[in-house]
This record gives sequence, C-alpha cells and structure tokens, in this order.
Amino acid sequence: MPLSPLSSSLGLEPFQGTWTKQTTTHLLNRLLFGAKQSEIQYFLAKGLNASIDELLNPSAVIPAPPLNDYNTATVIDPAVPLGATWINHPTGDGTINSLRRTNFKKWLTGVLIHQDISIREKLTLFWANHFGTEADTISNANYVYHHHATLRTHSIGNFKTMVKAITIDPGMLRYLNGYLNTASAPDENYGRELQELFTVGKDNAVQYSESDVKAAARVLTGWRINASYMSYFDATRHDTGNKQFSSYYNNKVIAGKSGQAGATETDELIDMLFEKTDMAKYICRRLYRWFVYYYIDETVEKNIITPLAEIFKSTNFDIKPVLTALFKSAHFYDSVYIGCQIKSPIDHVIGTLRKTNVVFPNSISDYADAYLHFNNMTGQLTNLGQNLADPPNVAGWPAYYQSPEYHELWINADTLPKRNKFTDLMLETGYTRNGRKVSIQAIPFAQAISSNPADPNQLVKDLFELLISTEVDQSIKDNLKKQILLSGQTSDYYWTDAWNSYQSNQNTINFNLVNTRLKALIKYIMNLPDYQLS
Repeated sequence: MPLSPLSSSLGLEPFQGTWTKQTTTHLLNRLLFGAKQSEIQYFLAKGLNASIDELLNPSAVIPAPPLNDYNTATVIDPAVPLGATWINHPTGDGTINSLRRTNFKKWLTGVLIHQDISIREKLTLFWANHFGTEADTISNANYVYHHHATLRTHSIGNFKTMVKAITIDPGMLRYLNGYLNTASAPDENYGRELQELFTVGKDNAVQYSESDVKAAARVLTGWRINASYMSYFDATRHDTGNKQFSSYYNNKVIAGKSGQAGATETDELIDMLFEKTDMAKYICRRLYRWFVYYYIDETVEKNIITPLAEIFKSTNFDIKPVLTALFKSAHFYDSVYIGCQIKSPIDHVIGTLRKTNVVFPNSISDYADAYLHFNNMTGQLTNLGQNLADPPNVAGWPAYYQSPEYHELWINADTLPKRNKFTDLMLETGYTRNGRKVSIQAIPFAQAISSNPADPNQLVKDLFELLISTEVDQSIKDNLKKQILLSGQTSDYYWTDAWNSYQSNQNTINFNLVNTRLKALIKYIMNLPDYQLS
C-alpha cells in the first residue's frame, strides 16, 4: 500500500526563509549524490542564490574517458593496451565489447563518486533514465559511451538540441532500430517512443494517434550507422512521400523531400512536437518528480508545472532557467519536501561513500585497483535494483514512472536488508585489494564532520544532521549516546575521556575503545529507516 502522498500550496515565488544548514543540505542532496560536510559548509556560507548559480553552471572539465583494465593473458584488446582508452577504437568483436561495457560501468561509477560539485552528473543520470537505453542491448561499447557523453554535454543546455542529437545518436539508432528504418520497411520503435516517452508523453490530455506514430517513422527513415560507427543520412532509404499527422498536431503535413534534403524532415518533426504545450508540461513533470517529489496534484500542476512550462517555452526550451526557478522557489524548500524521497540505490550507495569521505585509489595513476573497487560498488548498485546504464526497458527504472508507488518501489523485503548490509560492510571490513582498503574510517570521519567530537552531544548532533534528512526525536539521540558512546553510563566524560586519551596516545587499546563505539553508533544511524530518505 503506497504511503499517503504529500503536497504543498506554495508556488514559484522566491524562497524568503532563512538559509540554514538544513536547507543547504536539502538542496545538495537533490542536486548531488549525497552532500559532504565540507560542501554543505561551503554552500551554506554562499547563500541560496549564489549556491544555485554555481551548481547550475558546471566549470570542471568533462571526466577523462575510461581506461582499459580488462586485458589478460587470454583476452587482449588488440588496439588498446592496458591503461589506454578505447573510446577512439570501436570494434565489432563481441567479447571485447562485453569487456568494454563492464569497464564503462566501473568508470561511470567512479565518475559519480568523484563528481564535480555541480548538477551535471545528477542531471546526466536523469536524462539517461529519460532517454532510456540498455547497454547490453546496444552491445557496442563505443555507442554506449558516446550516448552518455552526448547526454552529459547537453544535460544543462537546450532540450530541443538534445532531442535532435539523441534522435540521430548511434546508440539510440541501434537500441530502437532506427538504423533499420527504411522506406520499404518502416520501423516504428523510435517514432513511438519519441512521442510517448521522450517529448509529449502519454498523459490523458495527449491524444496523438497510431497514425502519428507511423507518420513519424516515415519521417525518420534513412538514418544509418557507417563503418566508422557514426550516424549519417542515406537518402536512398528515405521515404520521400508526404507525411500526414492527425488533428492533435493540427493536421500537420511534412512534405516529402529527396536527396540530402530528406534529413531536414527530422528537424520539422521535432519542431512540430515542440509546438505542443503538452510537451513542455510533460518534461517539467519529469524534472519535478526527479528533483522534488513524485506526487503532482491539481495544486502543484497549477502552481508549479504550468508556470515552469511557460518558462521552458519562453526560453526556447533551455533547461537551466526551469531548474533555476524551481530551486529558488518557496515550494522547493517547503518542509514537507525535506526528507520525503526514498533514496535510489545510486543515491544510497554513492551518497554513503561521498558523505563519509571514503577514499579510492587514483583512477588514472592506479586505475587497476581503482576500477576493481569501482566494480564492487557497481555490483552493489545492481544488487539493490539499479544496474547502471542498464535500466530494465526504454521507459527507464519503474520507480521514476510507475504510479502509484514510484520511489517506494526501491524498498522491499529483499532490498532493505541489502542496503543495511552494504553500510555495515563499509563500516566493518570494506573491500581490500593489494593492501589498499576502501572502507568508512570512523575516526577520521568523525573528526571531519564534528565541530567537537570529544563532546558526545555535539558528535551525535553532527552525525544526525549530516546523515539524516528528517527530524528524529531527541530521546532516540540521547539513548544512542548513552548506550553506545557512554557504554551504558550516564556521564558524558565516559566518551570524552576515551576520545581525549586516543588523541594524546593513539595506541591500539585507545584506538579500539573509540573506533568500536563510533562504528556501532554510525552503523545504528545508517540502519534507521530515516537513513533511506533524502
């Protein structure tokens, strides 16, 4: 049974409340994969407007491409030595492509862990889910890499430009059979999904017809992939007849064209789709559900979705103005939306690693060890139900569209224990390769996030503020302090003395006294139901 949905009557009017640690954390948790304490302090000092302006204007360079970590004595990529990138050496070898796809997922996990401090990676993942493709179905790893690179490049740019780029993207052409779409054998896959999932949507108000799908397929005939694995337009395979659309599209006719002029019909089709107000509203709903909350009632539709759609249209479908208005609004910071989302597996795993400052080997100079550890985290994501770059189908992961459950689908009797097992593992043993351990280091973590870790009250307060988005009763915090940090005693000095003794003499006995209690406290907090919320 789904939980009772939340709603707010606040609109896009600018947020006038106090810029606090809580509001800062809320913003960063939605725009990044978990917020580090240092990032929270940085953006808390900047204030709301300056923070959003910085987060929506990525300045870091695009992540360096994946490196070959998969050559062995028995399987060797002939064009790419160990430690070199394969992205400029496409191949038709199925075994090599399989290894590269796995390598890509390791690399992408590393990119998320080491994301630049902007919205770029969170938004790239949004678009990867929106334009759902499956790496295993695409098969060719170069297509997979360049598809995601296209999404990253356009992630905070112009949506119309992105739709055109994705329409002729080799990965998408391969995934939805666009490269097989010819005048003599039209394939409707992309023409259908372009309308139903990627632009105008399939809400009740949307009344395009099956004939519109067929007409769109005819418009898109002729796009192919060449021997260099790049897309191109083949006029000999294009349907040169006129394409009649239904009354939903004002009976639009796209006149058939011969030669290379046939490629311009794709632009006319996209222009037609973008004339629909339904399209602007549909994309704004998708963004809202990703960054705010899944539930959209008549009040939210009127106060948020409709005005955002107007901003979208008035700026010629630029993405940044829409997000700017949303993230600066009173609605976004309404208390009902703080801690209201169930974390996706990616937010849970990557967010845990980032919040606790887990250190990985250098992904360039020590790529072999780094990629193995990234692979461990990729496996955790898959185990929790979010196989990176491989959503279950073209619609993406069900938690982002399946009504009425939406994000509640992430949690069930199988995945919740696995989530707790992951955080327990990272606190206890972590993963080790070549003597390099990747785990949560409890004492350095406490030192980094607490203003006074010797004070058990301050330490508990700082841990809850960073790790838990919702309000937790003080009695729970007090009980945790007593039972764990004070070992059942009532005086605070039982922790303070232990901490100070370790600081002055870091021998094994003092280390174990502090580390054991800290790990138990952090583990307990991470096993609370509230830790699953963002």
